[in-house]
Amino acid sequence: MINKNVFVVGLDDANRRLLERTPHASEYIFHGLLSHADLFETYDFPIADMIRRSIEQIREFQKRTSQSVDAICGYNDFPVSTMLPIICREFGTRSPSLESLMKCEHKYWSRVEQQKSIPEHIPPFTAFDPFDENALDKIQLDYPFWIKPIKSSGSFLGFRIENENEFLEAVPLIREQIGLISDPFGYVLEQLQLPAEIRWVQPHYCMAEGIIGGRQCTLEGYVLNGWIESTGIVDSIRYENGISFFRYEYPSSLPYKIQERMIRITEKILSSIGFDNSAFNIEYYWDRGRDKIWLLEINTRVSESHSDIFEKVDGASNQSITVDVALGRDPEFPYQKGEFPRAAKFFWRVFENGVVKAVPTEEEIQRVEREIPGTVIRPQVSPGMRLNELLEQDSYSYAICYLFIGGEDQKDLLDKYIRCQEMLTFEIEPIETGELSENKA
Repeated sequence: MINKNVFVVGLDDANRRLLERTPHASEYIFHGLLSHADLFETYDFPIADMIRRSIEQIREFQKRTSQSVDAICGYNDFPVSTMLPIICREFGTRSPSLESLMKCEHKYWSRVEQQKSIPEHIPPFTAFDPFDENALDKIQLDYPFWIKPIKSSGSFLGFRIENENEFLEAVPLIREQIGLISDPFGYVLEQLQLPAEIRWVQPHYCMAEGIIGGRQCTLEGYVLNGWIESTGIVDSIRYENGISFFRYEYPSSLPYKIQERMIRITEKILSSIGFDNSAFNIEYYWDRGRDKIWLLEINTRVSESHSDIFEKVDGASNQSITVDVALGRDPEFPYQKGEFPRAAKFFWRVFENGVVKAVPTEEEIQRVEREIPGTVIRPQVSPGMRLNELLEQDSYSYAICYLFIGGEDQKDLLDKYIRCQEMLTFEIEPIETGELSENKA
């Protein structure tokens, strides 16, 4: 049997291990494209150069081995997701069209498309220029509302605006940093002939949207040759501030009829956009009081944050869907064949800036993982780091550690999380006071 050559943009060791445990992994050879540091340890995205380097790496592989290039895929948001259609086009491998992908990832364009097919499930919205001194006067929305770049990642530069002063405080921060993503995103937009209703929105523009709320979740699935399939729904549970994520928990505890309605909405919007040949995840809210379903945003990939918890519950990572669809193979995704009935990704957060003085040792981490089965611990900080140096954080907190935990039920998950916190110590020195504190989130 000749193995398939699968190129994965930004492949790291943890995700390689997940991929190598997927059902058909013995039939594939995985090749990394670009390094993890190139893509996820920086806000410097020379996207034209990254696309060029990726293409050159694949061509060099073809020249050296005379083997086929069977699939090119990825599991991350910007810049990976927006690069893939361009790279795949070069080698004739399967991917969504760049236009349909941008109708999902360009937040304003996506809302315009949603307004055409599912208007009852979206909030009022508009786009504005953050460099326009009179921008606030042109936003015809009642307070409170959200503002965010037309392209972002990990809630970067997203702000809840309660009044004029909060808008005036947020805009300078946006002006200072928005070019980090808007400049490379603009390069991708240049590869398309944009319709007039979108062309006026420049890459550095922002969105303003009415507030939506309720119980939040993420629906994961894929589209293959026009067939849309849901593979699971994950609950997104926030801290008390209502903004920062506390955990992603799977499977969802939403009523089955609500999940079915979300699936039907998903089918309608993706069909209208023409999105095909890709995994996806769509974030929703269910306002129980009004029995209203809101669509927050469409992502054109699986969620890496969900990969471990899918494996714990279903017996396979959602990474297997990414690969199967890229190969044109109908995914055979298992259901509840994993080791645990429930699983969650927890975000251990700190809500004030500080300097990291100490983190758990590798020996301490291994001890916790042995004593609490089904637990994977991934610290996100190192000694000497300032918390505001962390990349892809929301505007209100800092995630110092990710914990992936499997359990029997929700109580078991929360109990295990608390045990992990008791066994692991992160020492953070607040910058404001200079006092050393031991943060237990």
